[in-house]
Formats: sequence, structure tokens, C-alpha cells
Amino acid sequence: MKSALNNLLAAIPDYLPEELFELIHQNKHVRIERIVSKGHSTPDGQWFDQGWDEWVLLLQGQAQLTYHQVDKPFLLKSGDYLLIPAHTLHRVEWTPPDKTTIWLAIHLL
Repeated sequence: MKSALNNLLAAIPDYLPEELFELIHQNKHVRIERIVSKGHSTPDGQWFDQGWDEWVLLLQGQAQLTYHQVDKPFLLKSGDYLLIPAHTLHRVEWTPPDKTTIWLAIHLL
């Protein structure tokens, strides 16, 4: 198996017209990706409904994540992590437009 050293906090594009999703590793049980946001959020009225658990770690920046029909949103800062159970409707309400937010997402397929 050939491996290479990489850094999740490096190689961030200066211009991000859309949120950046980068696949790090995938097999039949897990998908690991880096997500880079800068002022991005889930479009109004849209909710994610995934058929698998997703564990997210906020490596850098801030984000507000909301579960459907739950009054209190999660305000994540660097180092915070959250397990989003399968079929939990959720959305990203906010990431700061003036700072880069970097997520590590592990999808348990």
C-alpha cells in the first residue's frame, strides 16, 4: 500500500465559490472527507437526511448546525465534534464569511 503524508489544514484555495468536499479515503464501510467552508451554509429549506451515521470534527473555524425540530442549534468551534445519527435531518446554518472553516467528516456506511 502506497501512502503519502498530507495535512488537513494545508492547500486551502483562496477562492471558494462553493463549499469544497475532498475525499480522503473510502471503502465499503467508511468514507472520510475534508470539507472546507467560508461563509457557506445549507440552502434555505433544505435538510440533509443520510442513511448512515456521520461523525464530524471541526478542525478550524466555527459553524452552526441545526437538527430539524430541535430548538437549540449546535455552535461548533475548533476541536468540537458531533455524531449525527442516520436519518437525523440536519443543516448547516452558518459558517463565518471572513474565516476558513475546516471539517473532518467520517461517514459510517
